[in-house]
Amino acid sequence: MRPTGFAEETEDRAVLGVTSSASGRVWRDRLDAAGATRALGLAQRLDLPDIVARVLAARGVDADEAAGFLDPTIKALMPDPSVVTAMDVGVARLADAVVNREPIALFADYDVDGATSAALMRRHLVRLGADPIVYIPDRLIEGYGPNPEAIEGLRARGASLLVTLDCGSTSHEALAHARRLGLDTVVIDHHGCGLELPPAVAVINPNRHDDLSGLGHLCACGVAFVTLVALNRELRRRGFFLGGKEPDLLAMLDLVALGTVADVVPLTGLNRAFVVKGLQVARRRGNAGLAALAAVARVSGPMSPYHLGFLIGPRINAGGRIGDAGLGSRLLATDDPVEAEKIAAELDRLNKERQVMEAAMVEEADAQVVARFGTDPGPIVVTASPDWHPGVVGLIASRLKERWHRSALAVAFDRGPLGTGSGRSVPGVDLGAAVRAAVEAGLIPKGGGHAMAAGLTVAEDRLDAVRDFLAERLAEGVGAATARRELAIDGAMTATGATVSLVETLERAGPYGSGQPEPLFAFPAHRVAFADEVGQGHVRLSLASGDGTTLKAIAFRAASEPIGRTILEARGRSLHVVGALGLDHWQGDARVQLRVVDVAEPRIGGL
Repeated sequence: MRPTGFAEETEDRAVLGVTSSASGRVWRDRLDAAGATRALGLAQRLDLPDIVARVLAARGVDADEAAGFLDPTIKALMPDPSVVTAMDVGVARLADAVVNREPIALFADYDVDGATSAALMRRHLVRLGADPIVYIPDRLIEGYGPNPEAIEGLRARGASLLVTLDCGSTSHEALAHARRLGLDTVVIDHHGCGLELPPAVAVINPNRHDDLSGLGHLCACGVAFVTLVALNRELRRRGFFLGGKEPDLLAMLDLVALGTVADVVPLTGLNRAFVVKGLQVARRRGNAGLAALAAVARVSGPMSPYHLGFLIGPRINAGGRIGDAGLGSRLLATDDPVEAEKIAAELDRLNKERQVMEAAMVEEADAQVVARFGTDPGPIVVTASPDWHPGVVGLIASRLKERWHRSALAVAFDRGPLGTGSGRSVPGVDLGAAVRAAVEAGLIPKGGGHAMAAGLTVAEDRLDAVRDFLAERLAEGVGAATARRELAIDGAMTATGATVSLVETLERAGPYGSGQPEPLFAFPAHRVAFADEVGQGHVRLSLASGDGTTLKAIAFRAASEPIGRTILEARGRSLHVVGALGLDHWQGDARVQLRVVDVAEPRIGGL
């Protein structure tokens, strides 16, 4: 018998009858009736477990596409690089520099996408005989993107070609200065930009208004990889590789996978292939820097998207946030295991320092919101402090977004009346566009970003005006998003059915992340056999099904939240639990573990 709310039940009915869970959400079946029919066809035609077929069908996969979806390849999904606007012009200039042994400077952003882009480009150019200079700006002193002073320094070191990575699309003044100095520029980026582009030889950016490549979902490292595919082709055409071996780009897909996962771009199309094949490379631990960072992060078992996004990525970002911004790119570009271990240890230390700093800042930010707005902060949560580290404000914004379920902005006024802010948004609300509108309105001197994340510079005496402006711009979108407080569920099962084999099959349908939601499963009326608070506010528990089978589970950062409190108060009783399944590798053994995302009290007399 199917649990209430699935399959033949009416589509507007709540799963298990849950209309208000511990987190205040309605539980809905991710599949409508047509999707359930597709799932049945997939299961029958491909001999898949019903639950896996439901996951595929809910992500729009039909029977004809399933084989390619389960095993995405670079060859099948890589387009002709020339479809990207300005690709051929930019690659021709890069090829000239390689052939003529010109000094090349790489200017990259200080986040993981920038670090992986710089490491990928440097590794490949070195194999082509070049020795590029890598420059990563200081987040606090220089801020985001190229600046005239840094460009002057690179020109003084002899560079004749500047390649910007994960930045540059809006750097009009800096690139105009580069041109005046006689320095050619090729921009490789993915950020949104205006109609007017900076003065460069080429702006290779699939999010240009005149680009029709359909590759706007790539991160900068992905764009860099496509550019290097085109560069190899151009050098091949020029006979550059005659008598020599062409460098293997596929061997560096681990870097592309890391950049793709860490930058939270949609895991669809070519990005899926980048991550699936990149993880296969990463599991061989061939990159000395990645291997060293995995060791200090205590990564056990095969490298997964979780490891890249939550263990590796934050440590690389820690350098740019509160330490030396160049540590990440140097780590990923080195082949020296001794140097790699040294840098990895420093990044691990910085990450621990960042965690302590973040916890204190989040507590202060949340108290600010409650003190000023009570339980309704409006369409956007805006907090600020002169005591905050500007490298951590993005993490504060992310936590506030999770806590208040709306767009959030945190600003550090650590250097006086001009503050550095970072924002995070909820699905369906384009924060980056709103910030760019604030720039155009003259409210802030600098700002931009994506739909889900943005950064800005704001004067202290304009903060209230900026808050009001953003609130007005975002009100409709945030109102719709908060009204849709629903949790989409892929299916229901018991602890008995949550086997290692099933999880491994589900992983083949991944990777999961932005644009490819992680499957969530309901475990109806499972007894909380054990529950206790562990670590930094996590709740570890054990769920027991009716036949006595138990399933280990954990709810991260939940102890002081309604979900965690409900679990701890339910010891010995039954709860409906929703979570994501994964494998916990310990001493060579794989065990299934559930990551809890929501719980609900079973209705009396029902499930």
